[in-house]
Amino acid sequence: MLILGIETSCDETSAAVVRDGREILSDVISSQIDIHTQFGGVVPEIASRKHLEAINGVIDSALENAGVTLDDIDAIGVTYAPGLVGALLVGVSAAKALSFATGKPLIPVHHIRGHICANYIEHKDLEPPFVCLVCSGGHSHIIHVKSYTDYAVLGQTRDDAAGEAFDKVARVLGLGYPGGPKIDKLAKEGNDDAISFKKVSFGKGCYDFSFSGIKTGVINYLHNAEQKGETVSKADLAASFQKNVTEVLIGNLVEAAKSVGVDTIALAGGVASNSRLRQELDRRKGNLRAVYPSPKLCTDNGSMIGCSAFYEAQSGRYADMTLNAIPYLSVDLI
Repeated sequence: MLILGIETSCDETSAAVVRDGREILSDVISSQIDIHTQFGGVVPEIASRKHLEAINGVIDSALENAGVTLDDIDAIGVTYAPGLVGALLVGVSAAKALSFATGKPLIPVHHIRGHICANYIEHKDLEPPFVCLVCSGGHSHIIHVKSYTDYAVLGQTRDDAAGEAFDKVARVLGLGYPGGPKIDKLAKEGNDDAISFKKVSFGKGCYDFSFSGIKTGVINYLHNAEQKGETVSKADLAASFQKNVTEVLIGNLVEAAKSVGVDTIALAGGVASNSRLRQELDRRKGNLRAVYPSPKLCTDNGSMIGCSAFYEAQSGRYADMTLNAIPYLSVDLI
């Protein structure tokens, strides 16, 4: 089954052709990072307009690179939730137009489910059940993947997403956008035990996160040092911040996995590329199998949407021309 996957939930315009949910025939990504860097973060209106400019060319390139035409495609999968509503509408509109014009089935895909499915592409033998930590600029969830289409949220952030905290801390450190890779790079030069930050826990059996406190802690640390005329090692601060966040993320992931009795844990989303997060996972996994996608598949991409669409199709989940963009939708409410 050949699926054209379309992804436009934030600032990456992407389309891919995926065979049987596991094999990438092509994946084209048009990034807007350079555009949004000057603003210190994603500007929704600009993102939507850039998606409009790029979407047709990206889809054409994905088909050409795969050596197929729309006639060869069996179905069209598209991210419809969650994300920036204007950005989502561009992808949904393009997918609906193609579906209407060609008569190909339309498959709605949840963005977070897509991130999780990137692991199936990377690890051909991976099958549910397992527990996955999905971390990005907009999401921080621990999800029990019971089957290819049955998901349960075990934990989630109560305020800032992990990637959002990385971006905000990078901004106050003067590192720029996107913050995650920049903090990861700088942290390698610092001492992660140099500065102590309080970890937030909601008690045994609760796997939720809170990252607004550590973000505020970094800001207060910088302000106090400035008032005292002290020099701050940005590398030490970045390393200490990163250690705190990754320890909480992986600690909750491992405990959540044990609570439901799975033997495999996974990472997904943009923050899954963080080297400290992967090291912490390998250090604390114990007897659990640990998997994660390559960095390219951690970003927003059409391949993960094509993969998820394949499994949604197997369960008979299709959409008609009333499909609309939904900016907020829990991964387990489908």
